[in-house]
Amino acid sequence: MTRIIAGYAGSRRIAVPRSGTRPTSDRVREAVFSALEARDVLPGSTVLDLYAGSGALGLEAASRGAATVILVEKNPAAAKICRENARLLQQGAPKPAPRIDVQASSVSSYLGASPDRGIVDIVFIDPPYELGDDELAQNLEALAGQLSPDAVVVVERSARSPQPTLPEGLELDRRKDYGETTLWWISPV
Repeated sequence: MTRIIAGYAGSRRIAVPRSGTRPTSDRVREAVFSALEARDVLPGSTVLDLYAGSGALGLEAASRGAATVILVEKNPAAAKICRENARLLQQGAPKPAPRIDVQASSVSSYLGASPDRGIVDIVFIDPPYELGDDELAQNLEALAGQLSPDAVVVVERSARSPQPTLPEGLELDRRKDYGETTLWWISPV
């Protein structure tokens, strides 16, 4: 089990898939959300959580004021847990409650299905560490046209992974290391 750190659902426990995922640690999530709150980008935002696992990153965003959260997870068992966690979070949510949508799909299929589906303000990309650099670069390229002008993209990778290859239209803001985890902060040019 893991928990939502802050917001209306602060301290609420959420389920984590038994295998096949690597949940973002509380320490790293706290750092991510502290930085997002300093940028004042969470309230009313549209958030996309790719490779969602339990949905902890997207659900944390919902708890802290995001208006819409989309969790994309291809593993059927993990997608089911995302749905259950989303239902838990929507119980007791302030009105209007955040809209939380779970897409049981691969990231590449989701991003390629409808590039005009809407503009996204915050994106979390926390793929399995074994995901190839080329596939991550393809994800970023497909995502680039779906971002708001002030969007924030946070990519979580192993500290041993190279810097993600960025397509035209995206630039690296900063890199932050947390032990074996590295966060790459990316934004539209």
